[in-house]
Amino acid sequence: MKSILFGILFICATSTINSQNKNVKDETKTTTTTVVDSKGEKTYVKKENTREVQNIELKEQNPKNINMDLKDSAVMVKSTTTITNPDGSTRTVDIDRSSYYLLNGKKYNVALDSRGYRILSEDNKEEAFLRKTSTNSFIYRNKNKIAIGYFDVEGNLILETYDPKTDTVSYEKYNVSK
Repeated sequence: MKSILFGILFICATSTINSQNKNVKDETKTTTTTVVDSKGEKTYVKKENTREVQNIELKEQNPKNINMDLKDSAVMVKSTTTITNPDGSTRTVDIDRSSYYLLNGKKYNVALDSRGYRILSEDNKEEAFLRKTSTNSFIYRNKNKIAIGYFDVEGNLILETYDPKTDTVSYEKYNVSK
């Protein structure tokens, strides 16, 4: 009986020594958007979760000191965006590219929708759609053309359009508005 009691006491005492040596900060921002159009009212819920993880390291491990200084270590930041559509389906976006973009002096709003992005003009009329492909690019579609789109390192939207008459590929660059 005595050995069982000492065994339980030993397990409880050593479990506090093996604690997690990380600082973790989770932050979630929820945005609810309600769109009213001729088809009715639709509500989109967008949750942006940012998780920061930092390993705790000591500068000097001197057993004589009680309070020891922490060493600066790298902070790993992971950000995910989850969108809940009006029909209840959800999707996760690694990088949210929603922003304002400029092309030929006109300002466009690229906003998340249920299957990708939609491109709106300054007067909030739908101009085009972007649908994600498996190769980390997008299919761009509006009334007059279909193209391949992708975001460059600076966050600009690049469209590549094939012209079968001239057998060439043309490029359009939507500059991200900062």
